[in-house]
Amino acid sequence: MGDTGEHGPRGELALRTVAMPGDTNPAGDIFGGWIMFQMDLAAGLAGTARAHGRVATVAATHFEFLQPVHVGDAVSCYTALLRAGRTSLTYAVEVWAQRGRHGTLVRVTAAEFTMVAVDEHGRPRPLPEA
Repeated sequence: MGDTGEHGPRGELALRTVAMPGDTNPAGDIFGGWIMFQMDLAAGLAGTARAHGRVATVAATHFEFLQPVHVGDAVSCYTALLRAGRTSLTYAVEVWAQRGRHGTLVRVTAAEFTMVAVDEHGRPRPLPEA
């Protein structure tokens, strides 16, 4: 099962929110699609900052759903830059849930997101120097 926080989150905190009742599936757990959405937002925020402008998601791979997310969990998305190409950025994105108000921090999901820097017409553009 998922990590219990022994090594802690990898990368920078990019997004934090709370899982709400409207985000659940019929079993009462948070939809995987909702988690994927949060991860895409986090990668987009990190990519926009690094690219100094607009980015577009071109791939989301290597998803691992390790543990369920429950209503009321504080959900935090951390991003770590894995690769930077001429126009693209690939981030490792980890999602950690804090169970309850002061509960255990648990790694619940991980994936990789590739973003491409785009211009005002949506065409790839070179990344600025780091």
